[in-house]
Amino acid sequence: MGARTFFALLVLVLGGLFAWLNWPEVTRTAPLSLGFTRVEAPLGLVLLVALGVVTLLYLLFTLGLETAALLEVRRYARELLHYKKLAEDAEQSRFTELRRYLEGEFQALREAEREELRALKEEVAETLEKHGNTLAAYIGELEDQILRLLGERKQDPEG
Repeated sequence: MGARTFFALLVLVLGGLFAWLNWPEVTRTAPLSLGFTRVEAPLGLVLLVALGVVTLLYLLFTLGLETAALLEVRRYARELLHYKKLAEDAEQSRFTELRRYLEGEFQALREAEREELRALKEEVAETLEKHGNTLAAYIGELEDQILRLLGERKQDPEG
């Protein structure tokens, strides 16, 4: 129980106790003027009933205010959930777009890598062919030199 509720109940109980202790005075009749006529009625009871009616009206007003506030909070909560869902959908959309972008970039990188590997293979094959031709030329020259040396030795048996 909150402090305000406890305080309101305490005031209500003390007011009821005050009215009960002074009940004979509350119910004593007195002449009352209503502006256009005069009546005999218990002034304390009239004031007590008026206080009860004002209190009841206040409670109804407070209840209406609390109900309106709760309905507004509920509406705000529903609106907040709607906007949260929109934000999550937008974020998911951004993630999907980022994924597509990254997949495209990775595909482009794979293609560039394949092209680069193909170019390197061609370059290696070309280099091997050049080196093979160079080596064959050197071997051919060596063979010619060896044959020339062998030919010179056969002609010059003294050597």
